[in-house]
Formats: sequence, structure tokens, C-alpha cells
Amino acid sequence: MREGEGLFTDLYELTMCQAYFNEGLEQDAVFDLYVRSLPPQRNFLIACGLDQVLSYLEALSFDQAALEYLRSRGLFSEPFLEYLSTLRFTGSVRAVPEGTAVFAGEPILEVTAPIPQAQIVETYLLNQVTFQTIIASKGARAVIAARGRTLVDFGSRRAHGSDAALKAARALYIAGYDSTSNVLAGREYGIPVAGTMAHSYIEAHESEVEAFRAFLRSYPETVLLVDTYDTMEGLRRVAALAAEQGGLRIRGVRLDSGDMGALAKAARQVLDDAGLRAAGIFGSGGMDEYEIDALLSAGAPFTAFGVGTAATVSSDAPALDSAYKLVAFAGRPRMKLSPEKATLPGPKQVFRRLEHGRFAGDVIALASESLPGEPLMVEVMHAGRRTAAGASSLEEARAR
Repeated sequence: MREGEGLFTDLYELTMCQAYFNEGLEQDAVFDLYVRSLPPQRNFLIACGLDQVLSYLEALSFDQAALEYLRSRGLFSEPFLEYLSTLRFTGSVRAVPEGTAVFAGEPILEVTAPIPQAQIVETYLLNQVTFQTIIASKGARAVIAARGRTLVDFGSRRAHGSDAALKAARALYIAGYDSTSNVLAGREYGIPVAGTMAHSYIEAHESEVEAFRAFLRSYPETVLLVDTYDTMEGLRRVAALAAEQGGLRIRGVRLDSGDMGALAKAARQVLDDAGLRAAGIFGSGGMDEYEIDALLSAGAPFTAFGVGTAATVSSDAPALDSAYKLVAFAGRPRMKLSPEKATLPGPKQVFRRLEHGRFAGDVIALASESLPGEPLMVEVMHAGRRTAAGASSLEEARAR
């Protein structure tokens, strides 16, 4: 999709905009984007996706191809299509910076713009913030479970599309992952990339040890995959290579199947006995935060993990109950009263109190109020252009 593509929206956004246009409604509207309730498996979220939102808003437009498509639908008047041809986002955005922990009901971002502009961007904003926030939140759980061990994103091949794979790699890096296997994500976002070999490389050689020797000639400091045929035999072959080559410089071995806890302990013993005490043990194959926590709690000596499918699709909580709702229009607060979907009216601020370095409570207040605690929402876009706060880097988001 081209950046700023106006057609990435739901049809009813456009039909509402035509009606606004016909009625001459152009006053400023305020929309909140937030998550109504957390999935049962979550008690916090990590805000993510803002950078893509701001890039989209800066580039929002309808080119001639888009206008011709809309004309062919027979739903829109020529004056409205002419209006769309010059439409640009001129509003402002206040948001919680990426990488910030947030909770249910708290605005993640707030858009203020003439109502047609604020309305038409709903679909894209929900798409980007919802997906990246749920992935970053899943990733943060693995980071906590890993207790300082290295984490690598392995999930691209099972992500729900190539764009999802790229955005997931970015979200997981913000959450605390150390690198990704996706080379394009590395280039696009400046994320470190990692990876060595697959089972197919081992199978392409006449023997496992021949494959090890050949790969070490190309990459002397690498991680060898040892479970293609028999994990213990693979480990013994690594030990034999260490004795044969003397100064073997491998960085570690990767375990991808079997009884991971028992094999990790056996691997540590074999590596230590071979004088490879600095070599790490990398675990992969269906990993998630639950398995990582169980392995480390049982004393498995892993130094790193590759986490793929579970993280990239947030397998135990693949969706968020996110919403983008009108909270003010033409200078007056607005409120929805639907059962279980009522909204809080008016522009907002979230104040966070800390006690001894720990979260002690958040208060959702009016934007005009000043309460104890740190105000989380900052202006990241003004008059359709990013502010300095909206230019926060990936590393700054990761640090949060």
C-alpha cells in the first residue's frame, strides 16, 4: 500500500464524509483511540504503532486512480470527489509515546481535526495501533519471562502477511527483543538481524559433521544447529570438532526439538567438557513466554531463545477490543451511551503516579485538568505535521 493511501478505509467512513460535506459540517472533532477491556491473558499493554500513524497522516491523499475508482461506484457526487482530490490532514494528534505501558480505557492517541478528516482515518489508525500494540504487549511478556536472556524474532514465515511480519518485528524490538531474522525489517527499521542455518543445510551434505565443517569455514563464529538427526550425537560432533580444531570459536548450539530442558542441561555438560564454556545454548521451536518461564524456572541453562509464531500472531490473545470514538464536536463534549460501550466525553489526559519506582495508579482526566502525577499524552502532531515529540526514535521507544 502506498503511504497515505486514502482508500485504506471502510466504505461507511466515506459515505459519512459525503454526508458531512453535503451538510457543510467542517467543525473540529475529537476522537479517542483506546482499548475498552484487556484480554483475559493480559493485565497491561505496550503502546505501539504511532510512528506509522503519523507517517500516514502526513501523506494522506486521494490520487486520480483512487478518485476514478470511487467515481465508478456511483455513490459519490462530483463536488465531493473534487473535495477529496485536495483533502489533506491538517489536524493535531496527542498520544502516549510508543513503548509506554497502558491500561484499559486510557486513550492511546487522540485526534483533533475537521470532522471529515478525523473520520476518514479511523480504519488505518485502528489497524496500525491495534496490531502493533498487541504484538508489543505479547513480546514484553517473553522479555519478562526470559530474565535477561537474548530474544530473537523468528516469526516472519507464519505472520499474517508480509506487512504484518515487518510491523511485528518492529513491535517486538520495541518490547525488548534483541534482533529479528527478517532482513527487510532490519533494513527498514535499523533492527539488528540474526540467523545462521536451517536443517536443510545439514541435510544437503553427506554427513552432519561435514555440514558443520563446511559452515564453519564460511562462518567460524556461529551457532550450530544440532538436532537434525540425533541431538546428543550432534553435540558430541561439536565436541569432537573442538578437540580436532583446537581453537573452535563457535558462539553456541541451537536446540529446536525434543525435551528442551533435559537437552539444554546435557548440552551444557558436553560443551563445558569440550572446553566450550563460553558457548551459549539457543532454544527455538514453538517457544512462548510460558515455555520460556517453565524452562528457566526448572534450571535449563539457555542463554537465548528464538520466538516465532506465538509472538508474531499473539496466539493466546490475537485481538484487542480497540475503539475510535467521537468525544467532542464543534467545541462540545459528546458521549455514547450504548450498554457496555459507553464513552467518556471530552479531550483527555492520563496522569500516572509512581511510588518507589512502581506504578501506583492512573487517573483519566480532562485535558484541561492538572492532577498529581506524570501526564502521559503529548502533542505529536500539529497542523498536520509531526512535532519534536512525534519524531521519537525506535531506540527511545525501546528504552521506555
